[in-house]
Amino acid sequence: MSIREATADDWPAIWPFFHTIVAAGDTFTYPLDLGQEEARDWWLLAAPNRTVVAVDDESGTVLGTAKMNRNQAGNGAHIASASYMTDPAYGGRGVGRALVEYSLEWARAAGFRGMQFNAVVETNVHAVRLYERLGFGIVGTVPDAFKHPTEGYVGLHVMYRPL
Repeated sequence: MSIREATADDWPAIWPFFHTIVAAGDTFTYPLDLGQEEARDWWLLAAPNRTVVAVDDESGTVLGTAKMNRNQAGNGAHIASASYMTDPAYGGRGVGRALVEYSLEWARAAGFRGMQFNAVVETNVHAVRLYERLGFGIVGTVPDAFKHPTEGYVGLHVMYRPL
């Protein structure tokens, strides 16, 4: 597997799993009916931000994607943020871990002092566990901030790690 910058040509490979993940409504705060063009504009970021894809080296299949950006503007611009999506067909193969590790390297190289995730759904235990294993801590949880489709109102974690 390799990770490279995403291009507009990658969007047709990203969209099917992006749409599936968002429409499930259990991990992202995006509108469930987010359309393809609007989603592309939200996900494929322009420099100095970055969007990447994890690609199978043999088949060229897009396995997952990440977008990386500053968390805030102005006096908060020294903290990075990122979001990740792994195609569910390739879950459990280290794609998510590779994308998180890549984003941490990108943030360090870009001069950020830390990385913050603003809205990690507390029931997304696989993501929470991965982030904790990679040095993130839960700095707070906003109770009932996310309406999960089967669990009802659950918390959103704010997670952080210094770089």
